[in-house]
Amino acid sequence: MNILFFLTPKSDVAYIFEDETLRQTVEKMEHRKFSCIPILNKEGKYTGTISEGDLLWGIKRLNINITDLKQMEDVSIMAIPRRATYKPVHADADMEDLLDRAINQNYVPVIDDKGSFIGIITRKEIIKYCYKEMKELSALRAQMKEAE
Repeated sequence: MNILFFLTPKSDVAYIFEDETLRQTVEKMEHRKFSCIPILNKEGKYTGTISEGDLLWGIKRLNINITDLKQMEDVSIMAIPRRATYKPVHADADMEDLLDRAINQNYVPVIDDKGSFIGIITRKEIIKYCYKEMKELSALRAQMKEAE
């Protein structure tokens, strides 16, 4: 099974660059209603993911006044520590690799052979695929049982 069938392409994914600010990140996440967002470097390579929890703990740790937008503009997003590591898969990965990552991640970042970010596969899409496969297998078993 080619995992690219499940890919949400980079053009449809909200992401931030390493040189963006805390304010830009918060506004992008708020606008898109995402709980976490990929971080890319200027060359378009995936470097990590930042979550709402990371932002909250970072704001607390850095003692940032969340009502002071100017202060949030002065904080690089890279100054915010990240707790989880969202490991990417290569575009030629198999479903087993994808499932292994999706167990602990909301989405799985997908990179090409050069390490460039090409999109994400959401846990929802993986679960939908597994559910469909399970239903088909169940129907096949029922047919086989009837044939006996």
